[in-house]
Amino acid sequence: MTKKLLLAGAGAMLLTVPASAAVSGETAYIFNSLLFLIGGFLVMWMAAGFAMLEAGLVRSKNVADICVKNVGLYALASIMWMLMGYNLMYQDVAGYFGTFFSLWSPDDAAVLAEGAEIDAAGYAAGSDFFFQMVFVATTASIVSGTVAERIKLFPFFIFTAVLAGLIYPIQGSWEWGGGWLNSEGFAATFGAEFSDFAGSTLVHSTGGWAALVGAIVLGPRLGRYTKEGKVRPMPGSSLPLATLGTFILWFGWFGFNGASQLALGSASDAISVSNIFVNTNMAAAGGAFAAAIVTKLVYKKVDLSMVLNGALAGLVSITAEPLTPLPLTACLIGAVGGVLVVFAVPFFDKLKIDDVVGAVSVHLVCGIWGTLAVAITNPDTTFLAQFIGVVAIGAFVVVTSAIVWLALKYTLGIRLSEEEEEVGSDLAELGLEAYPEFGRGSQKLSA
Repeated sequence: MTKKLLLAGAGAMLLTVPASAAVSGETAYIFNSLLFLIGGFLVMWMAAGFAMLEAGLVRSKNVADICVKNVGLYALASIMWMLMGYNLMYQDVAGYFGTFFSLWSPDDAAVLAEGAEIDAAGYAAGSDFFFQMVFVATTASIVSGTVAERIKLFPFFIFTAVLAGLIYPIQGSWEWGGGWLNSEGFAATFGAEFSDFAGSTLVHSTGGWAALVGAIVLGPRLGRYTKEGKVRPMPGSSLPLATLGTFILWFGWFGFNGASQLALGSASDAISVSNIFVNTNMAAAGGAFAAAIVTKLVYKKVDLSMVLNGALAGLVSITAEPLTPLPLTACLIGAVGGVLVVFAVPFFDKLKIDDVVGAVSVHLVCGIWGTLAVAITNPDTTFLAQFIGVVAIGAFVVVTSAIVWLALKYTLGIRLSEEEEEVGSDLAELGLEAYPEFGRGSQKLSA
């Protein structure tokens, strides 16, 4: 009897507690910061995904060089983001850019002050900096795969520094920094503000535009196109490695899109992040399977590299709006991206624009599609507003990238010599080989 009375009393007490009591401001602050940090290291892990994908799709004689480029661009993008990129994108943005040449440092004094009231929508300054930093590194990674196998190492690093320190943060401030694409005046003119939830345009199309201009200025690899205009296949070193890279990118994308909710301090935010994870996964699945079906129908064989790029195309396509679609709609948006990439890759080859890994087709073409598709599921946007944003950012990135690429071409030079390209960038730039047992180094080992 005593046990029953105790249980009944406990039950009565539970009934008096609100079913969904709000957490404290400090608790919400902690969860928000944690979301940024977890999302940040997931996106940082995408750097490994890009490195493995590109290492698998370039030829063996260029694998070590592409690995150096991926490690170096991540490090350099991080430094440039600290030196000027973050404040240029987010500090005192007056329409078109923030504060130039301003070193970032953490400022959490208001939260650490004794007796401070902590905003439930707030987060640690360092968590925000870290999460935003890994995005700019992703943009630079897109470029490295397109211009692989024939670009010099240090001119590429110089372009990366300009992209991370100037080009990316300026256009990013127009939307995420509260600039002109995110203003009342823009909304009044075009029916809505421009919307890009996690960066189909701000990250992926920006990297795609910069890569496209670089590929045009640089020119195709030796022997890629015959005099008759036919494409000569140049198989990569390892499709299993490229597959691993794709899965790593797929995994990291949950942080890319999920943490872009920017809050985890309420049940509503937790639900939104969960739905974003589901939609992100379904879009990738739709893109991969659509690419498999289309390549089977068109080429009578399933092309693994196209399936890998189809998955990435689906991910890029859903990045602009991963919250509002239903899972089936997200799958269809990703599937359209997977179809687009199958036809975009040969389209660029017909134009003799040599994109080693298909990054322009994945990140630029599907970034544009995904940004326009926002208006399908988000009633707060319009196709016109999305289109204007895409065109404005594209024009800015093309012009600024062209200036930098051409300046490098006619000063330092950006391309390896024919002899260096023939021997491979590993030996030409680094003096070593990724696979010495199977390359020219094997002759030395057997001597």
